[in-house]
Amino acid sequence: MENKRFNEIYGCNVFNDAVMRDRLPKDVYKSLRKSIDEGELLNNDIADTVAGALKNWAIEKGATHFTHWFQPLNGFTAEKHDSFLVPTSEGTAITNFSGKMLIKSETDASSFPSGGMRAVFEARGYTAWDCTSPAFLKQNKAGLTLCIPTAFCSYNGNALDEKMPLLRSMEAINKHTKRLLNIFKENTKKVITTVGGEQEYFLIDKELYDKRMDLSLTGRTLFGAKPPKGQEFKDHYYGIIRENVAQFMKELDTELWKAGVPAKTKHNEAAPSQHELAPVYTTSNIACDQNQLIMETMKRLANHYNLECLLHEKPFSYINGSGKHNNWSLETAEGRNLLEPGKTPHENIIFLLILSAVIRAVDKYAGLMRLSTASAENDCRLGGYEAPPVIISIFLGEQITEIFENILLDKSNTSNIKKTVEFGVPSLPEIYTDSTDRNRTSPCAFTGNKFEFRMPGSSTQLAFVNTIFNTAVTESIDYIATQLENSKDLSKDVSNLIKSMYKEHKKIIFNGNGYSDEWLKEAKKRKLNNFSDTVSCIPELSNQDSIDLFTKYNVYTADELKARTEIITEKYEKQINVEANTMLYMANRLILPACINYITILSSQVKRLKELVLDNNAQYNLLNKINNSLQELSNGICELEKTVVNFNKDNGLSSAVYCRDIILVKMNELRKHTDYLETLIPSDLWPMPTYTDMIFYKN
Repeated sequence: MENKRFNEIYGCNVFNDAVMRDRLPKDVYKSLRKSIDEGELLNNDIADTVAGALKNWAIEKGATHFTHWFQPLNGFTAEKHDSFLVPTSEGTAITNFSGKMLIKSETDASSFPSGGMRAVFEARGYTAWDCTSPAFLKQNKAGLTLCIPTAFCSYNGNALDEKMPLLRSMEAINKHTKRLLNIFKENTKKVITTVGGEQEYFLIDKELYDKRMDLSLTGRTLFGAKPPKGQEFKDHYYGIIRENVAQFMKELDTELWKAGVPAKTKHNEAAPSQHELAPVYTTSNIACDQNQLIMETMKRLANHYNLECLLHEKPFSYINGSGKHNNWSLETAEGRNLLEPGKTPHENIIFLLILSAVIRAVDKYAGLMRLSTASAENDCRLGGYEAPPVIISIFLGEQITEIFENILLDKSNTSNIKKTVEFGVPSLPEIYTDSTDRNRTSPCAFTGNKFEFRMPGSSTQLAFVNTIFNTAVTESIDYIATQLENSKDLSKDVSNLIKSMYKEHKKIIFNGNGYSDEWLKEAKKRKLNNFSDTVSCIPELSNQDSIDLFTKYNVYTADELKARTEIITEKYEKQINVEANTMLYMANRLILPACINYITILSSQVKRLKELVLDNNAQYNLLNKINNSLQELSNGICELEKTVVNFNKDNGLSSAVYCRDIILVKMNELRKHTDYLETLIPSDLWPMPTYTDMIFYKN
C-alpha cells in the first residue's frame, strides 16, 4: 500500500458502489441500488447473490471472519465475529456466507443497556443488515474482518441502538421535504440529510497516561493543579505538528482512507496536545458510522506511537475541552443543497423555507437539542469560555438576518451575497466573502450552506444528535407543507408564512457574543431555556411534547423514549460514582501517603535544624502549611466517603440530582485541597504526572 498513491488506496477495504457494480449481476445491482437510493424495500431474493459476492471479495482480501457491526446504547460499537469456515464430513472445510447470514444475526440483548425494555432473562436480540451503509473490512494486528453495518433490536422489535431511530428520522424528513418540494413542482427521488463531524481529541504520552488512574478509569483528570503555562499564548492552534503526532496522523489518514472515510483536514487545536480531524460531509447514516470508526481507529493507532488518545470532553481543567461539531444540511438525490443561498438568497424561496423550518425547530425543541448533547462528561465542557454556552441560540449572520427582517417589515430585499475583501496589496488576489461570518460562541451557527451544531462532545454518538435534529426539522417542514399544500395564492402565502414563523421564533436568533454576561441577561429576557447540566434536561426526552413528536413520525415509540431516559440517567449516575470512588482511591492510596511522607521528612529537618541551633522558620512554615492542608484533605475525604455511602441508585432522577448536588460538590471541594498540596510537594515525591508533564511532553 505504501507504494501506491493515496488516492488509489481510498476505499480499497470497502464494498462500495464500484465493487458492487463489478461483482454483482446487473439486475441484482440495480435492485440493491433502488433500496439504497430510493428507500425501496430490500428484495430478500437477491441476498444470497450479494452475500456470495461479499464473501468472495472479503476472502480475496484476506478476511477469515465476518461480524454484524452495530451501535448499542452504551456509546460504543459492538461486534461478534464468526468465521466463514464450515467443516465437512470428510474432515475438510468449505467457506460459506448465505443471504440469511447477511440479512440477520442473533445476539444477546440482555447484556446491553435497554432501559427496562428487556429483562435479564430475555436474552434474544436481532441485528439486521443496513444496506445503505457499505460493508467494510476492519484491519488490525489480528488481520481483516468483514464488518456489516446493522441495526439492533430486541425480540419484540424495540430499537436497542442508535442506527434504527436515525434511519427512521431520515425517512421522515425525506417524506415531508419531498411534499414541500412537490408544492413548487420540484421533484426528486429522495432527500437526504448530510453530516460532517469534526472530531477533536487529545494525544498524551502512553507511559504518563498509565500512571494516571483517573484518566484510565474515568477519561479525565480528577486531580491536577493549574500548570504555569496553558494556552495563553495561543501558539498551539494551527501550529507546527510534532513529528510523532504527524506520523500518527499519517497512519490514521491511511487507515481511514482504506475504509472509505473521507478524512480531509487535520491540525493542532487550541489547547496544548489537542488536535482535530475533519472529514468531507456525507449522508448522515454513513457519516455517523464513519465517526464511530474514526474514534475506534484513533484509539487503536495511538498506541503505535507510544501515545494515548483521549476522547473525553474535558480531560484537563484550565484548558480547552474537546467537542465534535456536527455540520448538518439537507440535499436532494440529484446533489442540490437546499440550504445553499445562491447569489440572490432573498429570491430563493426553497432556501428561505428550509431555513425557516430549522429556526422554528431549534426554537421549539431547544430542550431536546440540548438533551442530545447531555452527559456527565460534556457537562465538564459546555458553558465554559471555550465551548458553546448551554443556552441554545442560532447565529444567522448579518446578511441573512437582514433578509428576514426586511420580510417581516415588508421591505424590498436586494441582498447580494457576494462581497469582496480588499487587502490593499496589488499582488494579493481579490476574494469573495461567504454569506455569513463564523461565530464560535454560537451553539448552532448557519455557516453558509449548512448548520454547524457545536454542542456535541468529543465522545458523543452523532446518530442520537442527528436523530433529534432530523425529527425536529421534519415537524417544521411538515407544518410548512401543510400550510401551503392547498394554497390559492402561493407567492402571498409563502411570504406570510415566512413572516409569521420568523416573528414567532426570532427570539432564538443571536448574532453576538454568546460568552458575554449581557447575553445571559438577554436570553433570560427572551425566556430561553438555560439547561446548565445533564440532570436538568433529562425530562425533556420523555415529556408529552416529545412523545407526541417522535411517535408521530415513527422515530421512537413511547417505550423507547422512556428507556432512553432511564439509560441516560443511569449512565450519568454511574459516571459520577466511578469518578467519586476513583478520587477516594487515589486520595487515600496515593496522595495522602505522599503528603505524610513529605511531612515526615520536613519534621526531621525542622528537628535537626533546631538541634543545631539554626534558623528553621522556612521549613517550619512550610511544614505548618502542608499539615493544615493535609487536615483539610483528610476531612474532604471523609465528607466524600459519606456522600458515596449514602447514595441510593434506585431513586431514578432523584439519584441523578443527588449525584449533581451532593457528590459532585464534595468532589470539587476535595480536589481544591489536593491541587493545592501538589504545588507544595516536591515533584519526585508527588505520586502522579502533573498537567505540565502530560500536556507539554516532548517525545
